Amino acid sequence: MYLLNLATCMAESTESFCHGLAQYLEIRLGIPTQCVAEIPWQERERLFDQGAIQVLWLCGLPYVRKAQFKDFAIELLAVPIPLGARYRAEPIYFSDVVVKRKSRFRSFYDLRGSSWAYNEPMSHSGFNVVRAYLAGFGYSQGFFREIVESGSHTASIEMILDDQVEASAIDTTVLDWVIDQRPEVGTQIRVIETIGPSPIPPWVASTQLPGHVRSALRRTFLGMHEDDEGRAILARGRITRFVAAHDTDYDPIRRIADVAASVSLV
Repeated sequence: MYLLNLATCMAESTESFCHGLAQYLEIRLGIPTQCVAEIPWQERERLFDQGAIQVLWLCGLPYVRKAQFKDFAIELLAVPIPLGARYRAEPIYFSDVVVKRKSRFRSFYDLRGSSWAYNEPMSHSGFNVVRAYLAGFGYSQGFFREIVESGSHTASIEMILDDQVEASAIDTTVLDWVIDQRPEVGTQIRVIETIGPSPIPPWVASTQLPGHVRSALRRTFLGMHEDDEGRAILARGRITRFVAAHDTDYDPIRRIADVAASVSLV
C-alpha cells in the first residue's frame, strides 16, 4: 500500500489543520497518510507537480495557471467555507488593506506614494488583486513609492507593526487567525479597504492517484462536518465545512490575472 502525502501552501496558520486532516483521512480511508511540513511551501508545490505530494491546499492563482494546461495532472477536490459571518456561508475570502492604527491613511487612494508590502508574486490575495484594483484607479505604474516582498501575510503584518512599511493587503482568513491568536494585533492595526470577495483557495489532488481514491477523498472532505472528530479538525482551520468545487468557480481569478498583468505596483 502506498503512502498518501498531503500538504498546505497556505499560511502557517494552516499547519495544525493539515496534520489533523492527515490523521482523519488515514482513519477514514485506511491509507497511511502524512502531512508534509518542515519545508518551504514552494518546495511542497514543486513536489506536488512531480507527484510526490498527491493532495495540496493551493492558492487560486497557481491553480488556474496549472489548470490551463490540459495535460497537467490536477483535479479539484473541495473548497472550504471559512468561519465567520462576513463569508456568508460561501467558499469565498477577501483581501483587507491594513495599516497601522495611528497612521494618517483613511482609504486605499490615500496610499499614493506610500511603502507597501506584498507576500509573494504568485499570491492572488496579496499581489494580483492589488494590481487589478490599481487598474480600476487608472494606474498602470507609479502608485506606491516603495514595495517589499515580505514572504508571507504574517510577515507583512509584522512589517506594518514595526513601521518598516505602511500598508499591505492581507488574506482575511490569515488576519482572522492572527487576531484570534494575538488579540493585541487587532488593536494596533486598521482596515482601510476590503477587496473582494474572491474564490477561496482549493484543495486539489494529483490525477496520478487512482480515480477511486480521489472519489473517496472528495467524499471524506465533503462529509467532515457530519461527525465530531471532523468538526474538531475543521475548527483548527477556522472552517465550517467543505463544499464541492468547479473549475469555472475560478474564472474571476482568471479575469483579475488578465487585468493585473499590465500593472506594476511602483
